[in-house]
Amino acid sequence: MRMVAVVLGGGVGQRIGAQVPKQLLRLGGRTLIEHCVAAFEQAPGVDEILVVMAAGYTGQVRSMLAEAGYRKVSAVIEGGVARPDSTRIALAAIAASAPGTGPGTGPGTGPGTGDRDGDCGVLLHDAARPLVDQRIIADCVASLQVHQASGVAAPVSDTIVITGNGVMHSMPRRDTLLRCQTPQCFRLPVIARAHELAAADPDFFPTDDCGVVLRYLPDVNVHVVPGSERNIKITYPQDLAIAELMLAQEVLPGGTTLPQPRETPMVVTTYPL
Repeated sequence: MRMVAVVLGGGVGQRIGAQVPKQLLRLGGRTLIEHCVAAFEQAPGVDEILVVMAAGYTGQVRSMLAEAGYRKVSAVIEGGVARPDSTRIALAAIAASAPGTGPGTGPGTGPGTGDRDGDCGVLLHDAARPLVDQRIIADCVASLQVHQASGVAAPVSDTIVITGNGVMHSMPRRDTLLRCQTPQCFRLPVIARAHELAAADPDFFPTDDCGVVLRYLPDVNVHVVPGSERNIKITYPQDLAIAELMLAQEVLPGGTTLPQPRETPMVVTTYPL
């Protein structure tokens, strides 16, 4: 099955307060978006990389990645107004180059069931997560070989409280909660169909692709790929400082990179609602 990694960098990152989109900020000497592209470039299970960039920056990023010699990058395209728009633009571009895929093309009773010629796996990754590691990517690729939808998630360490009007109402059991990360991974017909339905719903404003599938394709199970504390999202200036420390701890004098330890497998327990 063809595996396409989509690096979503269509936003501008207003909360970090930079003069350029945050995916063009530098971490360890190269931009956040280049860190993401480099990770997928190194992943043997990924065949192609599609980069989605904010309006006005596609040419700059295209030249930067070409100069760096990333061979798997097939295109750098302009994103939409919001994240769902950027995702749909990317999915349309992938479908255009993968005949036989798209909404409603899966055999059987549902979209995307089973392997077939032209089927495609899509790994949707935030450009704001520059430290995604090879273990996570390999697990995502492996998951898509047997499942239609998967998402990277990590355990919650804090107690979570549900509130309303400034008042605490309830505390869900912490062992049932996970924090979503990326990549989020889907067979192309599944995620394309879910976004097609979401686009037609004026009352839903998704910020997460797994959430789109959960809402519009409830019969499709979204499986969990264990995440990592290293796979942080750069949202605020202090996040960039933390990422710099993480990166510095992995590099020995002379530029030798320390191996990334494989984390203890995460056990996910589910409970009936």
